[in-house]
Amino acid sequence: SLRSFLRCGQRARKNPAKQAAREKRPETQPAPHQATARMSSPRRSPRRSPRRRQQAPGGGVPPPSSEADPVSSPMPYGSVASSPGSARTAVLNLNPVASPGSSAIPSSAPRTPRDRFASSSPLPYGSQSTPSATPVRPRGDVGGGRSLREVDLSSAADRPPRALSSDRPGSEGTGPRTVIWGTNVNVQESMDKFTSFMKEFTEASGEPKYLRILQQVQLVGELHLDVDSQDLISFDPALYNQLIRYPQEILQVFDLAVNELASAMFGDAAALFQVRFHSLTKVTGMRELNPNDLDQLVAVKGMIIRVSPIIPDPKEGYFKCTACSHGVTVEIEHGRINEPLTCPRCNVSRSMELVHNRCRFADKQIIKMQEAPESVPDGQTPQTVIVHATDSIVDSVLPGDRVELTGVYRATALRVMPRQRTVKAVFKTHIDAVHFKKTVSTRITKEGEELWEDPKVKEEREAKLKELSERPDIYDILVNALAPNIFEYEDVKRGILCQLFGGSNKKFHEAGRGRFRGEINILLCGDPGTSKSQLLQYAVNLAARGIYTSGRGSSAVGLTAYVTKDPDSKRIVLESGALVLCDGGVCCIDEFDKMSDNTRSTLHEVMEQQTVSIAKAGIIASLNARTSILAAANPTESRWNPNMSIVDNIQLPPTLLSRFDLIYLILDTPDSTKDRKLAAHLVALYYAEADRPADESVLDRETLAQYITYAREHVNPVLTEEAAKVLVSEYVSMRKIGVSRKAITATPRQLESLIRLAEAHAKMRFAPEVTTRDVTMAVELMRSALRTSASDPRTGLIDLDLINTGQSSVSRKETDELVRAVQNYFRQKNTKTILFNTLLTEMRAGADKPITADHLRTALQRLQSDEFLTMQRGTNPVIRVASGVLGLGTDDI
Repeated sequence: SLRSFLRCGQRARKNPAKQAAREKRPETQPAPHQATARMSSPRRSPRRSPRRRQQAPGGGVPPPSSEADPVSSPMPYGSVASSPGSARTAVLNLNPVASPGSSAIPSSAPRTPRDRFASSSPLPYGSQSTPSATPVRPRGDVGGGRSLREVDLSSAADRPPRALSSDRPGSEGTGPRTVIWGTNVNVQESMDKFTSFMKEFTEASGEPKYLRILQQVQLVGELHLDVDSQDLISFDPALYNQLIRYPQEILQVFDLAVNELASAMFGDAAALFQVRFHSLTKVTGMRELNPNDLDQLVAVKGMIIRVSPIIPDPKEGYFKCTACSHGVTVEIEHGRINEPLTCPRCNVSRSMELVHNRCRFADKQIIKMQEAPESVPDGQTPQTVIVHATDSIVDSVLPGDRVELTGVYRATALRVMPRQRTVKAVFKTHIDAVHFKKTVSTRITKEGEELWEDPKVKEEREAKLKELSERPDIYDILVNALAPNIFEYEDVKRGILCQLFGGSNKKFHEAGRGRFRGEINILLCGDPGTSKSQLLQYAVNLAARGIYTSGRGSSAVGLTAYVTKDPDSKRIVLESGALVLCDGGVCCIDEFDKMSDNTRSTLHEVMEQQTVSIAKAGIIASLNARTSILAAANPTESRWNPNMSIVDNIQLPPTLLSRFDLIYLILDTPDSTKDRKLAAHLVALYYAEADRPADESVLDRETLAQYITYAREHVNPVLTEEAAKVLVSEYVSMRKIGVSRKAITATPRQLESLIRLAEAHAKMRFAPEVTTRDVTMAVELMRSALRTSASDPRTGLIDLDLINTGQSSVSRKETDELVRAVQNYFRQKNTKTILFNTLLTEMRAGADKPITADHLRTALQRLQSDEFLTMQRGTNPVIRVASGVLGLGTDDI
């Protein structure tokens, strides 16, 4: 007010000395960066903000006060606390890219109070004041957008004046000795060691391994360099230990070392590489992760069960002044953006607005990984872990993949309320992915999913596989290599091999003929204790995507897909079931006969159309389920009854049985010679590895997996004209077998199965074409399966009506004769009501062949469907003949 203003003037006149001193003092203006150092949200109290140090008269830094500095190192560095004038902390900025609009801010001006020592950093990583700095790409997996904090262990008296120079800091006699904040890791020393590793680590031929790989990734345009951790630990165990304990800092240092080396090798054409490590010495289980592993590099194995869409993750925010159109780029730290309150050019308060299309975003994906079924302890449920994938490794894994993840274990606080800063006592953990390793040596790799590999190693392996495929006994070699611990069953193993190799998927959408599946489905049925489950387990462990499930423990939604609520986003999401997760692999279902009818009905679409249709909770989708099904079933009476058909033994619907390409019947028949060989084989399995006789002719599991992987990826055989003619003639001959007895011995489904089996045999020898030999072997394989599974127990001949309709042609003929006999009985006796047991006794008395109760019941059900009679339910139901039908002839009914 006016009175206050007059009082101030009177006080100034009363003390003219102070007024003169105030006039002589130069007027100071706030620096532009001081305005941006204030944060809008959350606001810090003046008590918590770091105190600004006073400049010493000699240009150095005064000794620290007795108060604890908020950014001091937790380690007892003696030189830091004792030497006066030592710079206790420094911030290393690894982001060299100058953002638009940021040139107006001086490079020495800190953006936040924590960055006040940025100008004193002895390592010039991409700062604007150092033109000779080597640029690096910011990493999203280890928080590359953050600043690397260092500690300078040299005193101010020994340190030379700061000057712009092209010499690298930390070298001999030219710079201070700096370590990472909180550690004793020398940054420059680690860079020199890793550069020496890149140059000096050699292969067996004496050629530097990673220099050659660096040239190859530069040639193909890759932006990452995969390094085997076993190579690093053999070269320098101390450097490997630093990588494990401090990955956030060491990986960025390694990136800089590789980019300097690439710049020296390729000049301006060098790309900006990122180093990714894999194959750590220790693989930690999901349930073994503890707080000691936080912020360290860990390796975890598991199976991917869910992958989110790509999420834009903000890294830098661009603010523009509404008054003068000046732009400022602000980095996002710890998930928060420090919004500038005042424009650095015009000093207008609260005039900055965010420009979204000029902000920098990075790709991010949230992945849910679960423990592999074989690694879950007894009586425990599988554990899961959340994985954050960023930048170049997004979309590198799919649900169902079994991977070895290398990443940094993190813990983040959870707020009690979104608008409050109070956090919960329990933190949420996740893993920032650095590398996904999907190529397991003992598993088949799915087509198009293998990671980048050294071309020299890949070429040598492919040459060995091609040499192996040219051997004349390649079929026997592959059969002996599949499940060598199981005795005999050569035909069954050959069929499972064809399933693993698969046929060729053919798509003729342009011609309007749709898609023809190449997956082969196999059913194993027979006596208990015949190694059916062991064959399923071996196929699961060998397949690219293998899942083992049991019929009693499976549900319809567990096999296809189910709807659940995402705990993070609270949205309704669709979770894939076993058949969808096995897309491109093998789904093994044990105890197939004990599966409920509702669960079995979901397999009809999967086994033929290779899709799963979902219409739940407003989600309408058709999921791909291009999987091969390997099922095992036991007879209902525990032992196989040779007098009953396969449908009566395992009680499966004929519509489902007809969708299997091969049905094998495995029986336990006593034979002294065979039993003696089997016993000797089983006893030999219990020998020690050193005492067991070695068989050089048997392929190891890794070579078998590599052989099948190469065939599935590179070999796509096509039918020749000669092979097509043999297929037609064999199919016609199979149909002619049952013409005389009016039985069906082959259907078009068997013809399609023959084509798939012939293509699989051609893949076994890496042949580009299907020959007549492949067709002949496929026909033999089909007949050997039909001879045991589709044979009529009465005649011993093949009759596919047993599988397609559940009743053989002979049984159908006998049923027709019994239907006529029942009709004639009612006409002769002129009766309209009779009990079932009475009718059974009368029919047995006048029949030449034995009549069973089930056979008579089948005939009566057929007459009931023709409306000739009605029959109630029960063990001895009453049978009533319909009125007006006794006077009609047989042809009129």
